[in-house]
Amino acid sequence: MKKFDGRKIGHEAMAEIRIRAVKQVQSGKSPEDVIDALGMSRSCIYDWLSRYRSGGWDALRAKTLAGRPRILDGRQMQWICRTIAGKNPLQMRLPFALWTLKLVQAVINEKFGVFLSKASVWRLLQQLGLSAQRPLFKAFQQDPKKVDEWVKRRYPAIKRMAKRVGARIFFGDEAGVRSDFHAGTTWAPVGETPVIRATGARFSLNMISAVDNRGELRFMVVDGTVNAHVFIEFLNRLLVNADRPIFLIVDGHPSHRAKCVTDFVKSTNGMLGLFFLPGYSPELNPDEFVWNDLKNRVVGRKSPRDKQEMKKMIIGGLRSLQRRPDKVRSFFAAKDTKYAA
Repeated sequence: MKKFDGRKIGHEAMAEIRIRAVKQVQSGKSPEDVIDALGMSRSCIYDWLSRYRSGGWDALRAKTLAGRPRILDGRQMQWICRTIAGKNPLQMRLPFALWTLKLVQAVINEKFGVFLSKASVWRLLQQLGLSAQRPLFKAFQQDPKKVDEWVKRRYPAIKRMAKRVGARIFFGDEAGVRSDFHAGTTWAPVGETPVIRATGARFSLNMISAVDNRGELRFMVVDGTVNAHVFIEFLNRLLVNADRPIFLIVDGHPSHRAKCVTDFVKSTNGMLGLFFLPGYSPELNPDEFVWNDLKNRVVGRKSPRDKQEMKKMIIGGLRSLQRRPDKVRSFFAAKDTKYAA
């Protein structure tokens, strides 16, 4: 793409372009996306951000782009933005997994010999269109190549196979819930942390569920460990009244790969197919959202007195979700699961 030459337009028009571009970055857009849309050199946007940081909006309007001496120039601003947005501290051999103001402060000081207060670092990151966010954690054992292969090759192949034999594709998962799990917030006087009164006895239940992209949900609540034999029981239930083959996609847990499970699948004469997600990749499984919904909407907001009451609560929550196929379908609309929609 041919770069646009800003020297060919008037000063006032160019000043407005600079101001709009900086405002777009501050609203959260990537600096490089903003400048690419304008068709100008990428170094421009970081120079404008640097000028704004030194002299405010007037520095972007001035013909000489005057202002007080810049503590960080455009090149340095570019390095900071690309580093914070594109890397985590571990990649830089720092003993931390998250970027904090203190860590960014230290890195800038070490890299450029510039000391900024934490408040100044906070303003700098905001001016670069960055914000503090709660991260999503992924296991370091996850193989990105296998994830990419799953999304682009393996799952499409399973989908083609399902279409060929008329099968329905479900995604399955297991989860456990404890009686002392709580989610959400509650109102209380300022400075007085609220206390949730619950039974001192802890108890738990395990569950298995499966969802498809049409919005169907199947589930089974288990009082005990979910082993291979319990998993086979769930598979049997999944096949009840099935008028066509079912393909079930699960993770690689040992109970799913047990020999007795493999033998059971073979015994169904093609009515059941079992497939495995890449290792350490729960975000690829839409069924994960079932448990997030149950734990945060139902169980996490109540205090069951005994296991029977909790079981009733869980079954009620899952049946309620079964009556909301639109919500179940939405589990296939997330960034990492829309490949299966």
